[in-house]
Amino acid sequence: MRRFLSIVSLPLLVACVTPESPNTSQPTSTEQRASVTRTGGPQTINDFRAVVRRVEPVAERACRSRTRGQNCDFDIRIDTRTELGANAYQTYDPSGRPVLAFTPALLRQMRNRDEVAFALSHEAAHHIRGHISQTQQTATAGAILGNVLGSVIGLDPSGVEATTNIGGTIGARRFSKGFELEADALGAEIAEAAGYDALRGVLYFQTAADPGDRFLGTHPPNADRIRIVRQTVGGR
Repeated sequence: MRRFLSIVSLPLLVACVTPESPNTSQPTSTEQRASVTRTGGPQTINDFRAVVRRVEPVAERACRSRTRGQNCDFDIRIDTRTELGANAYQTYDPSGRPVLAFTPALLRQMRNRDEVAFALSHEAAHHIRGHISQTQQTATAGAILGNVLGSVIGLDPSGVEATTNIGGTIGARRFSKGFELEADALGAEIAEAAGYDALRGVLYFQTAADPGDRFLGTHPPNADRIRIVRQTVGGR
């Protein structure tokens, strides 16, 4: 159990100083915006900082309006650890402050600030929706069930440890795809409220590696992620 709980405490992963002018060249209708393909070039730290200035206050307002007693003071940072590769994630610092982190490698894969804004809003949405705590709860329940099952069928200690870890893994991943889509939907709302185009932002998944619809996978197919954002933005 102790070994598994150290696993579920890891960050929830995604998929990521000049004032910015509004993009007046964007298509206006939902249909036109949904048909846009990816454009732009690799994003920089300055692009990231510009997006943070606009998204952070909107995300914090959304957090305060949708939660009660939850820390809504986001710590948004660049994580320079090279072993993480292209990634963005939400976690907590030792004091419980929510952390939203991007790696430089992810920024280089993104082609415009709308993509950065959507990913940042997505990570904020994970915190607002409480996905880490929910994942830990289901992981713990699964680990307990696996432990009991291993004991009942008479496995030795190593076998019980294995069933405990398997149960915890299943529990942790049970709702993960749904959580990603929830974060995509709320993230789209936050990005749009901050003045970005969520439909353009989610097009990052047009060319990103597709996880498919795998059993116990942690992320939904890319097509589902694009679809939920189109439904969210088009439903207004």
